Amino acid sequence: METEAFTFEERDGVLAGPVRRPVNLSRDASGSIHDDATAQTLGFRGGTVAGNIHFEQFPPLVLARFGDDWRRRGGLSLHFITATTDGEPVQAFVGTAETLATGVRRAPAWMETPEGVRVCEGTAWAGGEDLDSALRRRVAQQRPATDLRILGASRVGDAAHDVASRLDSVTALRRLEGVTEPLPEYRDPALFGGLVAAPAVAIDALRAVEKPLFPTEGDYVGMFGAIELEFLDGPVFLDRDYRADGRVLALGDSPKTEVAWYESTLREASSGRRVARLVMMSRLLKASSRLWA
Repeated sequence: METEAFTFEERDGVLAGPVRRPVNLSRDASGSIHDDATAQTLGFRGGTVAGNIHFEQFPPLVLARFGDDWRRRGGLSLHFITATTDGEPVQAFVGTAETLATGVRRAPAWMETPEGVRVCEGTAWAGGEDLDSALRRRVAQQRPATDLRILGASRVGDAAHDVASRLDSVTALRRLEGVTEPLPEYRDPALFGGLVAAPAVAIDALRAVEKPLFPTEGDYVGMFGAIELEFLDGPVFLDRDYRADGRVLALGDSPKTEVAWYESTLREASSGRRVARLVMMSRLLKASSRLWA
């Protein structure tokens, strides 16, 4: 996939990126929410573009707002509202920044279709940890689950420790063909002393804790509901050994979904240095599970 050069405009203090048409990279994953037939059976217009793909449109805007400090001690926290399908046009925005009492600089971030339909929304920040991010506030507001079947074996506070994680450059570089905003450090190791993982790839490293955290019951279809990636001492590199620790933050439900929130922290295997942290919310679709038949 060829991507036009990145350009952005500033309108009344808001940075607006270019309109992009993200590719549904997992459209051939039969039985997933990204597969047209499966998604339509579950009430969607077609196979959905994964939330981590939309994540890729924000880094150039966030870097324009905060500078290189975002790569080292910053984050992006997004809640997904409207699912899009392959090639549908979307545009990312980052608003004006405020300086918090902690010295952290924070700005609103969101994505829309050309018609103004909100695809996702949240916050971006730089300069330190933000324990009051858009998703942290949502976790605190999550109502306890009333009936969990797919997630019936999971409990808030469940933990996983010392899970091995490594990002292979061959696979990661192949995936860059579908990234809407391919930054130079994703391909040039000289810039930061190694190949930097694009956000969606770095997220995969932190997701290594999912299997031990969630012993799910039966087959089901899931989808990303929210993603927060925070660099504690970034960036995350390819071809390096890491260890991940995770814990379940909250469990919830709605008429159509079971909801799982978890946090994962990535450590450098050799030194134990904390590199990045993830807050993730997944929606497990009840209509896809025989447990809800």
